[in-house]
Amino acid sequence: MVSIAGSKKLKRQMAPLFWGISRKDKRFVVTVKPGGHKKNISIPTAIFVRDTLKLVNTLREAKSVIYGGKIKVDGTVRKSIHHGLGLMDVVEMEGVSDVYRLVPKDLTVLKPIKINESEKTKKLLKVTRKVTIKDKKTQLGFHDGRTIISDVKVNVGDTCVVQIPETKILDVIKLEKGTQVIVTSGVNVGRMGKVVEIKEGTFVLPKRALVDIGQRQIEIPTDLIMAVGMDKPVIQIQ
Repeated sequence: MVSIAGSKKLKRQMAPLFWGISRKDKRFVVTVKPGGHKKNISIPTAIFVRDTLKLVNTLREAKSVIYGGKIKVDGTVRKSIHHGLGLMDVVEMEGVSDVYRLVPKDLTVLKPIKINESEKTKKLLKVTRKVTIKDKKTQLGFHDGRTIISDVKVNVGDTCVVQIPETKILDVIKLEKGTQVIVTSGVNVGRMGKVVEIKEGTFVLPKRALVDIGQRQIEIPTDLIMAVGMDKPVIQIQ
């Protein structure tokens, strides 16, 4: 019988560098199953616990922790070793005092940082879709796969500060001149800067932003940046 669920493993040599796994070990590792985050920019829960944080030594121990319901992602228990952890996800573990948020840092696509206990109920979500549905209601789609129906005035590219796990919008950070942004992909991943100018897209070019990242300015597609605040990030991301 043909499997329709996709492969549950990945060749170790093909795994993204930000997973932090050893290249000279067993041939295969667990992989990410379809979910909210894209496969190439997310980390399987088992790999995160074993290789990224090094809280356990073996896959068997990681399975025991995860299947036991001791891992919460954005306030929700996740019991799959293949669940993908991605940008701005908040991870907490039973028996571990530290709470982690996954952010771009040090030219790495995803890196866990320790955050204060008071911030574990807040998350930044970038608006990637905005559509009108039945009864002229507006449905928003976010970078982590969530969708909500909301009357909040927001545009694609803006960032919402939400309360998790309820996904209640607390504030909106507009992607405009003067906004602080963080680069989420590309050669400048993890760098922060201020938007100098927003350039509208054309038939051949995507919408772009001119960003001051210190001693130089870069022009980058708005798909590769996330608004995080005005004068400073509204939540802890460094």
